[in-house]
Amino acid sequence: MAYHTRLPTRQPSNPVLVVHLDGWVDAGLGGATAVASLLEAGPTETVALWDSEELIDMRARRPIVKIVDGMNVGLTWQEIRLLLTTDRSANDMLLLVGPEPDVRWKTFAGEVVELARQLGVRMVVGLGAFPAPVPHTRPVRLASTATDESLAMRVGFVPGIIEVPAGANAVLEDAFRDTGIPAVGLWARVPHYVAALPYPAAASALVGGLAMVAGLSLDTTELDTAADAALQRVEALIANSTDHQAMVRQLESTVDSSEGNPLQLGEIPSGDELAAELQRFLRGEQPGSGG
Repeated sequence: MAYHTRLPTRQPSNPVLVVHLDGWVDAGLGGATAVASLLEAGPTETVALWDSEELIDMRARRPIVKIVDGMNVGLTWQEIRLLLTTDRSANDMLLLVGPEPDVRWKTFAGEVVELARQLGVRMVVGLGAFPAPVPHTRPVRLASTATDESLAMRVGFVPGIIEVPAGANAVLEDAFRDTGIPAVGLWARVPHYVAALPYPAAASALVGGLAMVAGLSLDTTELDTAADAALQRVEALIANSTDHQAMVRQLESTVDSSEGNPLQLGEIPSGDELAAELQRFLRGEQPGSGG
């Protein structure tokens, strides 16, 4: 067993397990920002802590040393934690956060499933974001991966077959497939030309999607304010380039032509286009990385 449990001050009641593990594709830091907003919304307590020595490659994810006047005063280590918190209506949420494990993914997934059963988890929701051929002038849309067809239909999905390298979220979804606990991954589509920049609109869409699929009461006010400011910066950058302006107009035209498809899926982007955009993003943002 690579994790250590801590008895919470109370037993969670039908909690939703929210998952975001750093290290895989997260365009615009959509998933990371969404989880950060959940962590900042209220008090949390640690329910489980995984042994970094068992799962983390320290040379790939080095600890941070704090030096004060030449004195080494301590290290901050990468940790995978399971935290308990609540939404605005006192509904329980468990947050699985930290870096993706570097090894033992199947074992890790089995341990998460075991904990979820012990804690009475009713649903698992993963959060992430990927680059897509969409304009910043339109609302962020979500696509899903799921173990439950009704969940996939409720959120929307990209039709057809797409094969891309998997992150730990996908491994966890697969591990929950036969447990009776539904699992869904929410993916915000971020304009490919800003995928390397913070894009709070994606985080707001993810938090809103989490509230919708899990029946939670979550506040996106601060994320929406940050999104407005970020969009103004993007507008200023676009205004300096006629080529970028033309690209945005073309993307708007393509998206608007699919008004009969509220989630704007199926017509654009195709599975092949998504795979190609994802691979370009990974080459640009994680050169030489194995994930």
